[in-house]
Amino acid sequence: MLTATLAPFPPPLLRDWGRVPYQQTFDAMRAFTEARGPDTPDEFWQVEHPPVFTQGVAGKPEHVLGAGDIPVLQSNRGGQVTYHGPGQVVVYPLVDLRRLGVFVKEYVFRLEAAVIQTLERFGVLGFRVSGAPGIYVNLADPFNAALPAGPRLHEFAGLGKIAALGIKVSQHCTYHGVSLNVAMDLEPFRRINPCGYAGLQTVDLATLGVRAEPAEVSALLCERLRQHLSPPASAP
Repeated sequence: MLTATLAPFPPPLLRDWGRVPYQQTFDAMRAFTEARGPDTPDEFWQVEHPPVFTQGVAGKPEHVLGAGDIPVLQSNRGGQVTYHGPGQVVVYPLVDLRRLGVFVKEYVFRLEAAVIQTLERFGVLGFRVSGAPGIYVNLADPFNAALPAGPRLHEFAGLGKIAALGIKVSQHCTYHGVSLNVAMDLEPFRRINPCGYAGLQTVDLATLGVRAEPAEVSALLCERLRQHLSPPASAP
């Protein structure tokens, strides 16, 4: 772990921007991060985006199978192509990792832990897949089972991805973040290889039979993120 800065910083400030275009949010996150100093408070931005495909820095054009009327925008986050749209909860933590006292790997682990704990509030068992950031569910039994039992011909056989992660770290400060599918039109995910994996099925809480409002899920996710990403208290 990094040595945390022992300063009386408050928990991250929550900002709910509602539905805003992806490019506008991307530009604002980058500007915020470039302008921030050592005393700038951390923030969480809650947003919903109009339909858009975004390519990460490792994105390959062949993973966009047919965008149709949905724009494809380049981003500087990690990873490959994903989809954002109405009914999806998106939270962008703008966090100083030096203040938090963690490296990037631990930061990603904490993002995933917050998503897993949020899903637990709805009885859904989410889990990680080694080497494939994000959170997955067992499609045969998302409420009781983790990885499907028995041999699998494909790494993702029997799994559905319910949350995606993509981050950027600049001068130890993070932006971009996590998206959690709540009640979406999932058809656009079939126009891409989600996160670069051909045949990977994408699901949302509604598909699993869970009725929840995106605002409710977003509030719970931000609550868990604040637990995991708030700066440590200063020494006495």
